[in-house]
Amino acid sequence: MIKSMRAGVLMMGMSAGGLAQGTPAIGLPPPETTGGMPLMQALKARHSAREFADRALPPQLLSNLLWAANGVNRPDSGKRTAPSARDWREIDVYVATAEAVYRYDPPTHTLVRVAAGDIRALTGVQDFVASAPLNLVYVADLDRMHDADAEQQARFGAADAAFIAQNVYLFCASAGLATVVRGLFDPVALGKALRLGSRQRILLAQSVGYPARP
Repeated sequence: MIKSMRAGVLMMGMSAGGLAQGTPAIGLPPPETTGGMPLMQALKARHSAREFADRALPPQLLSNLLWAANGVNRPDSGKRTAPSARDWREIDVYVATAEAVYRYDPPTHTLVRVAAGDIRALTGVQDFVASAPLNLVYVADLDRMHDADAEQQARFGAADAAFIAQNVYLFCASAGLATVVRGLFDPVALGKALRLGSRQRILLAQSVGYPARP
């Protein structure tokens, strides 16, 4: 019964092109956690790419990508595929598409819509970010970093975001996707578009899509 209800929510939340509007939280398909490229081959294939095909990622592939990035891989504890200092779990992954921007919620494996509209161009200064099918933005919530001073917040937050970015790199290498991590963006404009609070910090962004050339 629960499975059929989840499927119904997913169907309402998805369009032919991938993500759609109209639901506050969109259920993703369960991630496929078997198969894929062997680790050493993925490391050999890992590289940055700045050209992307104009083609949205299908829901299952998006689900797998986000789970690989920072999904729950130990349900008994809620711990993630990426480590975090002192188990703060302070990094949120925002997902900017051509239709809207979402926040990935690992415990429920859902996308929570933050705002409608296309904000991809705000996720970086390079021209290609505006047309990359998917831009991930890694945001640290400083309120979760208990007893950390400003220097520790900056250092640990950057490390934790980088772990997630590398997970995405390895997944993309395995899945035949193109990706590049980026650190240049207007934090004020992007923070406003993401509706961030004063205690949230944008650390990195990462573009993902099918490669422009096979």
